[in-house]
Amino acid sequence: MLFVRYTDGTSPMWGVKEESTIHALSDLPEGEPTLADLSNRSYRNDIGTLVGTEALTQVDADDVSLLAPVPRPGKIVCCGLNYRDHAEEQDESIPERPMLFGKAPTAVTNPGDPIIHPAPDGDEQVDYEVELGVIIGERCTDCTESDAYDHVAGYTILNDISGRTAQQTDGQFFRGKSYDTFAPMGPALVSGDDFDPNSVDVELRVDGETKQSSNTEQFIFDVGELVSYISQSMTLRPGDVISTGTPGGVGIFRDPVEVLEPGQTTEAEIAGIGTLRNTVIAE
Repeated sequence: MLFVRYTDGTSPMWGVKEESTIHALSDLPEGEPTLADLSNRSYRNDIGTLVGTEALTQVDADDVSLLAPVPRPGKIVCCGLNYRDHAEEQDESIPERPMLFGKAPTAVTNPGDPIIHPAPDGDEQVDYEVELGVIIGERCTDCTESDAYDHVAGYTILNDISGRTAQQTDGQFFRGKSYDTFAPMGPALVSGDDFDPNSVDVELRVDGETKQSSNTEQFIFDVGELVSYISQSMTLRPGDVISTGTPGGVGIFRDPVEVLEPGQTTEAEIAGIGTLRNTVIAE
């Protein structure tokens, strides 16, 4: 089931998207769903029945603006080097355990909103990275790999925009990953057993030209392994986001290097979720 968070110019709302129609969940007697609701199979079945009977208000998707499913995550935990093809392009060995780093929650921005190209020194290299985002729906501590999926509300797209100059200057990732607008997220949250996060096509295009194309079957550590591993070190709470890594083809490893410039548009696409579009603008 494809859930979207959207606005018609008033308050943010949740809905279920089917093609160009959004079924408004604000009509529900219990009010807007929580992330725990979205992770609950019984809740999703009840919503599916209502959508099938057209009992909910229908909204034209073209008449609203889609929003990031989680506007301010408690934390964003990212996994580096988690696709075999990405390790190969860097000539790196396959890691024995996940390589984790953080991204500031304030980096999140909406589908369609601009990515702001920072220019603190005038030479920042801004890169793209299409990633499958895992949104936690229920509190999770020391969970097993098999139980991990029960704590997931759903999956979205996160474009892990990176400031490579800051990353290389600092010798670590946090600042370069955390500029404002460097975490476009959306356009939807997919939830349910029909979506296999470990076997979906992922792609990123810049101005219509494909730069990354792979499948999450290339994961070194799948979703269950990542959620379980992270939960052994820190409690995962509803609204936390895990960004699962990016495939090969990122700009900094191309020859010649191809980084983003103001005026260019990125399209991050994951089968079953949709396409996340954002245009780069100058600061």
